[in-house]
Amino acid sequence: MTSIESTDVGLVQTDTGVSWASIAAGAAVAAAVSLILLALGAGLGLSSISPWSGSGVSSGTFKVGTGIYLVIVAVMSSAIGGYLAARLRTRWAGIHSNEVFFRDTAHGLVAWAFATIISATVLTGAASYMVSGVASVAGPAAAQGAASVNPPQIYVDRLFRTDGAPPANANPQQTQAVRAEVLRLWTSDFRDNSDLSADNRAYVARLVAAQTGLSQADAEKRVNDTITEAKAAADRARSAAAKLAFWLTAMLLFGAFAASLAAVEGGQLRDGRWQERRLVPRAW
Repeated sequence: MTSIESTDVGLVQTDTGVSWASIAAGAAVAAAVSLILLALGAGLGLSSISPWSGSGVSSGTFKVGTGIYLVIVAVMSSAIGGYLAARLRTRWAGIHSNEVFFRDTAHGLVAWAFATIISATVLTGAASYMVSGVASVAGPAAAQGAASVNPPQIYVDRLFRTDGAPPANANPQQTQAVRAEVLRLWTSDFRDNSDLSADNRAYVARLVAAQTGLSQADAEKRVNDTITEAKAAADRARSAAAKLAFWLTAMLLFGAFAASLAAVEGGQLRDGRWQERRLVPRAW
């Protein structure tokens, strides 16, 4: 139903409960603010870490600080976007205050949703661009080397590492073939079972003993130690991914709440009255 309202600036006609223009404006501003704050956070994070022992923050502190900062970014950017989405909307005439409250909250929530979609697409590309820029500063060779690292290959190299000279009967071509075979076994078993099967473990131990000159017992110990290290690294990666997922969930929930709450404030001011230079919010 179309309604007409007399305001301080004239007649305003409204025929919808959704102001898509204000929602789009709020979402765009929220996404832009997120990019600015993320760029600032990246700079602060890079300046707080150091490869030297005793310098910079610890790994655990850095991870927690990153999670908290992501939540702060979501709250600040979403609050600004939600506030603008409600403040820029057209005033509704003949609507109950409870309905106005709901619509303002919905405007903030929808603006947050749009900003989240924009951030997941455009900002991801921008973040990738910044990361590639850092890699280019480090040098093409370093970037290529980092991209070509294969984690299973690292553990295979540790299996066949020799402390002294290789055995006299070592054949380089045969050694490469053995390493390639062990790499295939390692990759296949860890992909399916996150471990080497008993048969493959014993077989790999025999190959390690033959290629490195270790005794069978020492070769089996090296294989077991390497597998334990690989499983511990996989568990740390799983734990880090789970914590990141929880932080992202908190970021999204706090962002949605901040956008909705700020939209209520923006709507009250939008429907308020100017008394000289003071804006009085809408009374409930």
